Amino acid sequence: MGQMTMDFLAGAFHFDFLHIAVLIAIGMLIWDTIEVGRNDAANIVNAVFGARVLRRRRAVQIAGLAVIIGAWASSPVMETARKGIFDPTVLSLHDALAIYISVYLTDTVLLYSFSAYGMPISTTAGLVFSLLGGGFMVGGANAVQWTSSGVVLLAIVCSIFISGACGFLIQRAFRGAMGQDCDDIEKIRLHGPWIAGALLTGLAFFILMKGMKNVAFIKVIKAGTLDLLGAPFFLISLWCLLAILVWVIMRVGGVIVQRNLFSSLAIMGMIATAFAFGQNDLANCASPGVASYMIYQHGEIATSVEVPSWLLLFCGVLLAIGMSTRNAQRVTRAEVNTGSQGDIVRLYAPRWCLWLAELFVKSHDPSKALAPEPLIQEKKKLQHYDALRAAVITSVSGSVIAFASGLALPVSTTYVAFAAVIATGWADRIFVRGDSHLKIARMIWVIFGWFFSAFLAALITGFCALTISKMNSIGGAAGAMAVIVLLCVNLTVRYIMKKRADVQEERMQLEAAERKKKLLNVTDSKEQPLYASELDSHEM
Repeated sequence: MGQMTMDFLAGAFHFDFLHIAVLIAIGMLIWDTIEVGRNDAANIVNAVFGARVLRRRRAVQIAGLAVIIGAWASSPVMETARKGIFDPTVLSLHDALAIYISVYLTDTVLLYSFSAYGMPISTTAGLVFSLLGGGFMVGGANAVQWTSSGVVLLAIVCSIFISGACGFLIQRAFRGAMGQDCDDIEKIRLHGPWIAGALLTGLAFFILMKGMKNVAFIKVIKAGTLDLLGAPFFLISLWCLLAILVWVIMRVGGVIVQRNLFSSLAIMGMIATAFAFGQNDLANCASPGVASYMIYQHGEIATSVEVPSWLLLFCGVLLAIGMSTRNAQRVTRAEVNTGSQGDIVRLYAPRWCLWLAELFVKSHDPSKALAPEPLIQEKKKLQHYDALRAAVITSVSGSVIAFASGLALPVSTTYVAFAAVIATGWADRIFVRGDSHLKIARMIWVIFGWFFSAFLAALITGFCALTISKMNSIGGAAGAMAVIVLLCVNLTVRYIMKKRADVQEERMQLEAAERKKKLLNVTDSKEQPLYASELDSHEM
């Protein structure tokens, strides 16, 4: 009776699993690309926005253009299994398609839900664990490439520690040289050239010599410089050359250039990070949809496919569109507040995170902070970082991501950028001010979210893929219906999470306002606490 019903539906509505699944996959390719841009926007613009170097709208516009160029310049050969996480060739066409569809069904709702709560999660880790979960549940242990998966996961973990260690050491060294007053013209003239030369050397080396090493003209330059001189001598020579160049520009440009030196470096680092992001993260959102279309077009499973340049450009535009959405603003504000030098921040963390945070907060003495006192700029906007720290955050993030891209390793932009924000903050000892326990609790909550989202990605994708595969074995109509039902569940969860996140956003704003009111009651009325403005989330 059940089979007769399915046959009737197939005849009445022309249900066909392959056609419906591929159609939904293409639509969700667009959707998922926007979601990836939505969640990872904070990682690219948080430093320049937090330092008030640029307004968020302008930062997103500049970074978005760099993302588009980076995506367009990325490798046209896209791996459908993302570094060999699983072997799709051991599966049937329909089972492979079930996994690719399930990856989208899972990732889109996870990215949207976490973004709505202002939680930055890794799109790279989400894809890796989704492919692991789907491949294991449908194809068994033999379908998973455990060695390749281990290498990718190790690269992701190592990138966090590398970004954190580099961010901490570089920030502490630069802060020791510049002190708390990064606007002191005499100090900028004395230390600016070698600091700028060091940051520019890192960006040039990792973006050009590592991230773009396969580009024809970069190969020629690399052969005549790096390969000829050796890495140590080349880097020292480049550092000296760039330091001299910066010194000349500062002398010619005068006070205007000198005052904006670190701000300019922060913007250059943001552009480099955005470019590296476009190169590294494009496959995270595009590869399942491209693989699904190749199954439909050629009737075969491929581990890698050639992607036309117009599609790379189109996906880059979608990434840039996602960066400008409201949920992206929430992620930006939450990440900025976590590393803020301000006294009162608007963040959420559960009680167990707050309890753990109290174990790390040993002092509330603001005099021990190395970071400068936060400033209230025009329109009562708090400067969460100074320009020096913003330059270090963007330069370290861009360099690590570009280096990973050069090694063809899909590291997480989220993890790398967040580690740089926290590490530079720790170097500046910002966690002795104001809501230090809340900032650390939020950091714990975000890191927990990384592992939890990876677990959810594997579990949900595996369940969805197995459901679609089993239903499709009954008949094409049953498989198509399973995809449609799961899509409806996706949209329902999305709606519920949006409503709950909006309620939490309002509650956080009220709680921060209450804390400010209490602080005003116990302090001199002439001294206003440095408050992370509630207008941050609406500023474009």
